[in-house]
Amino acid sequence: MKPIWYFVGLFLTATGVIVLASGVYDLFIPPEQKTVLADLHAGVWWGAVIFLSGIAFFLANRKKTID
Repeated sequence: MKPIWYFVGLFLTATGVIVLASGVYDLFIPPEQKTVLADLHAGVWWGAVIFLSGIAFFLANRKKTID
């Protein structure tokens, strides 16, 4: 049986990929109406943070089993 943090890692990794892909898309094809802080590219930064934290959770809990 896998611990819950294994699945949290999988979920965060998948969410991070989606947010990062959306941020990269907006980086290359900017929307018509820009927001105030659009130049910071928050989607790219937060997508990378969520993706890396998901990978960390996944790798830390992949071999642990509950008896």
